[in-house]
Amino acid sequence: MFITNYYELNYQNINKGNIMATINPYLTFKGTCEEAFNFYKSIFGNEFLFIGRFKDMPENPSFPISESEKEKIMHISLPISKETVLSGCDSFHAYEKSTIIGNNISISIDTKSFEEATRIFNGLSAGGNITMPLDKTFWDAYFGMFTDKFGINWMVNYDLSNSKS
Repeated sequence: MFITNYYELNYQNINKGNIMATINPYLTFKGTCEEAFNFYKSIFGNEFLFIGRFKDMPENPSFPISESEKEKIMHISLPISKETVLSGCDSFHAYEKSTIIGNNISISIDTKSFEEATRIFNGLSAGGNITMPLDKTFWDAYFGMFTDKFGINWMVNYDLSNSKS
């Protein structure tokens, strides 16, 4: 009875519009992202929403990209269902040591507003380790990354083009 009531309550909240951000898995690979996502695509049968490579990034002297890394995947998105998108990237050579199979999964939160992104980022990152401060990016998003105080990797994103509509 408890479980039935719990689910009924949550479905009622969803129908009232109380759901804000969406959550999707984000996978990090050591140079095999494209191969992995082509495999996932063959299983799920959908087309990629986006494929970006490190060579597509604006040059930044603080983060030089070697020739061997330019073709690696900076970001890729594959829709799994109407509500879920599987995304991923390859890690930079400098960060590959910290990419360990098992800790290479992040929870990506897509928010509905700038304020929601800020609130969620500040709340979840409290007591944790911020790896990329929440800020505007070259891909027209307000984005940040951190590991929370429980060791879970998170990404918070607000698509700034939503505010231009």
